[in-house]
This record gives sequence, C-alpha cells and structure tokens, in this order.
Amino acid sequence: MEMKHEPVVGVQPEVFRWARQTIGLSVDDVARILKRSADEIEAWELGNKAPSYAQLEKLAYQVYKRPLAIFFLPAPPDEITPKREFRTLPESDLQTLLPDTYLQIRRAHAYQIALNELFNGRNPVDQPIWQMLTLTLGEPIEKQAKTIRGLLGVDIESQIAWSSDEISLKNWRKKIEEVGVFIFKNSFKQKEISGFCLRCDNLPIIYLNNTTTKTRQIFSLLHELAHLLMDMNGLSKFDTDYIDRLPNQEKAIEKFCNAIAAEILIPRIDFLEQTNRFPFEVDHIADEDFSNLANRYGVSREAILRRFLDQGRVNKVIYEQKAKFWSSQKKTGGSGNWYASQNVYLSNRFASEVISRYYRQQLTIDQAADFLGVKVKNFEGLEQRILQGAGA
Repeated sequence: MEMKHEPVVGVQPEVFRWARQTIGLSVDDVARILKRSADEIEAWELGNKAPSYAQLEKLAYQVYKRPLAIFFLPAPPDEITPKREFRTLPESDLQTLLPDTYLQIRRAHAYQIALNELFNGRNPVDQPIWQMLTLTLGEPIEKQAKTIRGLLGVDIESQIAWSSDEISLKNWRKKIEEVGVFIFKNSFKQKEISGFCLRCDNLPIIYLNNTTTKTRQIFSLLHELAHLLMDMNGLSKFDTDYIDRLPNQEKAIEKFCNAIAAEILIPRIDFLEQTNRFPFEVDHIADEDFSNLANRYGVSREAILRRFLDQGRVNKVIYEQKAKFWSSQKKTGGSGNWYASQNVYLSNRFASEVISRYYRQQLTIDQAADFLGVKVKNFEGLEQRILQGAGA
C-alpha cells in the first residue's frame, strides 16, 4: 500500500503535458480537479516532481481519460489534435472546446479504427458517393445539390411524404449510410457544437450532437456531407457567427456547405412555387405559414426564414428576432431508454456488421461488446435494439 503514495518513476514530463493539452484542460483546471496547487501540476510537467501512483491513476482514468500504460511511453504518441484537424472553426473557438468535445472527437477516431478492422479497410459500398462526386466552390450550388439528391435517391415527393422530423432524420441518415458514409451520434455537453466529420479514403464518419433538435441534426448531416465531398474534415457550431471570424478561404467553404445543405433540403424551384402566394416581403406573415413550410421539407422554421433572408424577402432584424424566439422554444427531449439511446448513437451499418460477425462466431461477445462500446452485461439488451432496426 505504501507504494501507492510514493512518487512514480519513469513518466516523461512531456507526456503529462500532452495528456492535459489533448483534452483541452489548463494547469489550473487540473489543479482544481485534483485539489492540488497549480505549482505542483507544473512541477510534474517540468519533471521537477512526480505524482504518486494513486494520483497518476486519478489523472489517467478520471481526468485525462487515458489508459494508465500510455503515461509510461518514452514520448507522446503522434495523435492529431483538433487544432490540426479542423480548419472550419476559428482559433478562438478551438481554444474553448470542452474536454467532453475532445472526448467525442477521440471516440470518433476510435470508431474509425474499429471500422477499418471490421471491413478490412474497404468500404462495403461498391461505389461510395465521394467517388462519383467532388464538390467545388466554383460550380453552381443548385446543380451540385441536385446531383447529391440524385445520388442519394431522394426526390422532392419522397421527402415531402416523410411525415415527421424524426422520420426525416432516420431516412436522410439511412440514405447517406447507403452511399458509404458512417453516421454516429452522441449527446455533447458542449451544446453549441452541432457536429463534425472525419474524412478518410474509404471509411469517412459523420458524428452528430444528439442534444440538438432533429431538424438541426438533419441540416448538420448534410452540411458535414458537403465537407466530406470536398475531401476535408469539418466541425461546426449551431450559431453561425463563428463563420465571420474565419479566414477568407475557410469562410467561403463554410458558407458554401451551408448553402449546399439548404439547397438539398429546400430546393429553390420548389420553394419559389410554394411561396409565390406570399407578398415579396414576408416580415409579418404568420408563424403558421413558416411551420407549414418547415413541415413540408422536414426542416426548422429558422431554415425557412433563412431561405427568405437569402432571397432578400425578410428584414435582417426581423430574421434575428424570430430566429432567437423560435430557438428559445426548442425542446430536444429523449427516449429515456439507455439501450434505445445507445442504438441511436451507433452507425446502423457498423452495428449490424458487429452483430452479424458475432452470430457467425467471428467475434467473441467480449470483442463485440468492445466494438459497440458497452459492457458485456449490456450487450444482449443492445443487441435486441440493433436487431429491431435503426433509430433516428
């Protein structure tokens, strides 16, 4: 027992520093969590002192969320940080990412490794969408959005027939998975992050924040798909003010991805046909009219209002007032069932492949549970949910 309280020998100071920085914590944050002084934490990172084994265990498992063994490496592993990975968020916003967001990104990378192992590095789709289309800033948005709709097999009549935003999300997600993209979700503690994507030659991932509304998730899904079709990673926020703080090239990319998502969801020609009965300036039309249009396309009222703003048909002040008011009314809710939530979080194609391999005895129950990110005791309950079909 005495060894637990003796200083640990063999941890390189730079590994301590790396572990802290890759979860977005300051020295003061760590000191507050451990109830130690900041000077002591700094001393560990400079190599002047070392934590006890008990302190190192707490650092590893509770603070930095890393295996204990990683602290005995001779140097920090070459792990890509959000700063290197995401060009679509300003430096100032990257510095305010919460530790939970770092963990979500780390989890997405772990899924990508698992996908690579499950599918032997090859996409299960014969012709993934990114092999058939690369988006470019110079081409007309309407033409490129129409091509995406065609490749996804979603015509306007099918979209209108989806009777709720939950069904719309489920269907958009299914269509995008069918063309080779794996879609995962989780509930972020950092509510303003709407989602991100990780490009890959064969197994790209879109990862959504499940705490946002279904309509927001649909928009984020298509926004991140646009990033992948430009062969780049993306991380986006619910409030689009961050776009104005980006360098010109990145600003153009984010505006382009928003425009592509909007055009896919609300095709310009159909929208004009549906709104030609309204006065040109729609500042004062009833909320019910916005709701009816939103329901038609399976989007939020803000997305409809933004479409009018882009056409110059609504006053900017009115737009901001209405968008803020509607945002305050949002309810995201949840099923309250742990197994249902875990099933919704997982890519359907990924989860189905794990279960299939388990049944073919190509994976043990321990391996299958590990792939799905659950304990063995919870595997059977999640297995039943997966077999029942994907959620939204």
